[in-house]
Amino acid sequence: GSTVAGLANNTAGSSSDALNSPVGIVVDDSSSLYIADEYNYRIQLWSSGASSGKTIAGNTSSSGNANNQLNTPTDIALDSNTATLYIADSFNHRVMRYLSGTSAGTLVAGNNSAGTGNTQLWQPTSVYFDSPTNSLLIANTYAHNIVRWVLGDSCWTLVAGNLNGSSGNTFRELQYPRTVTLDPMGNVYVADTVNHRIQFFLNGETNGTTIAGHTGSPARNATGLFYPSKIVLDSQLNLYVADTDNQRIQKFLRY
Repeated sequence: GSTVAGLANNTAGSSSDALNSPVGIVVDDSSSLYIADEYNYRIQLWSSGASSGKTIAGNTSSSGNANNQLNTPTDIALDSNTATLYIADSFNHRVMRYLSGTSAGTLVAGNNSAGTGNTQLWQPTSVYFDSPTNSLLIANTYAHNIVRWVLGDSCWTLVAGNLNGSSGNTFRELQYPRTVTLDPMGNVYVADTVNHRIQFFLNGETNGTTIAGHTGSPARNATGLFYPSKIVLDSQLNLYVADTDNQRIQKFLRY
């Protein structure tokens, strides 16, 4: 592949043309990139064909919990109708909303303290904007669950996993889930990372089905996974999995 953002010599940095552990990315309709630049504590906007990025959220190399700061941002969701960003601000245990053109965000989920209560988040690592319901689906990783936070509400409702924040490997439990996404029918897909599997939850159901990997058993064969961390669906609902410790991307046909 060709390098379109970051330094071509594989070096981390904090300058406008560099990145340091980019872990989340969104592409808009103009092919601009929004990048969660994790260890620079910032979100970079990289226009198509540009040789450097622009910081649109956070402060380069300075973490914090003020409204204009981030601490280890890990994922981004974009409302393409308004160019509003939602940022999983993981180590601040919150999700921040940044309106287009603003330098400070607004807290929309969590309360800056880690916990398992329904007003709290605990190191959220993934956020998905569900436009039809005006809500966020959040991989509440260290609470071992997936939650839905309707924008404007003061607390979440449980989508998958245990309400009390405990982990497990049954069909309704999760262990350090790192990504959540939806299909057009509202069905939920979860990268259940430490259970080495992808779980599928029908819209409104709390009992999941394993559609990739083998529960609790890391594997390197074609059907197995080893700490899967990211998932994405294509237009045909085929599933692509970042099979992290197997150093590969796996494709699974539509479930």
